Amino acid sequence: MVDVLELVEARLRMTLGEPDARAAVTFLGTERIEVLRFSDGDLVRYVTLGMSRAPMNDPLAAVADPLRGPRAELVLSLRAGRADTDKVLRPLAVLAASPQVEGVVVAPGNSLDVGEPLWPGAPFAAVLVAEPGGLVADLEPDEPVDPVRFFPLLPMTHTEAAWKRVHGAGALQERWLRYGTDLRDPARGAVSLA
Repeated sequence: MVDVLELVEARLRMTLGEPDARAAVTFLGTERIEVLRFSDGDLVRYVTLGMSRAPMNDPLAAVADPLRGPRAELVLSLRAGRADTDKVLRPLAVLAASPQVEGVVVAPGNSLDVGEPLWPGAPFAAVLVAEPGGLVADLEPDEPVDPVRFFPLLPMTHTEAAWKRVHGAGALQERWLRYGTDLRDPARGAVSLA
């Protein structure tokens, strides 16, 4: 069977170009997770590589299927030069390892929280998982392996994350749209929630 991670990295290179940096993190009891950095003008994109190695399985399932099940990688796009965002590598790897460590099945509308700033001084400790298929198209390996989806991550302030828990992901996204929130600005404040 073909190595899913090789296909994922080839898709990323085809879509985003050559990464200008990469780092690897290994957590006890998990496979290695890499984070690749791609620079694109005034944007920097951080993409995980390793989360899709195995399918995400329901933690309550009696038996985990080693081939079938949703697979994903995470994509974070930020404006370059406004904060020391390269320190996001470890928190991103933590989020990417959450299916292996905590049995989380990542899907659009989920909140993922690392419990500390995503980078030094960041007003964000959580992200909202957005719909895939925009920047990086889904990767469809040969059967029986399910597609790999590339989920954009939208940083949330503490108040936005709390508001989302009460009102839902759709309502928060509507707020961001209504107020023209630049979700790529690493120094932005919370959107008006009144």
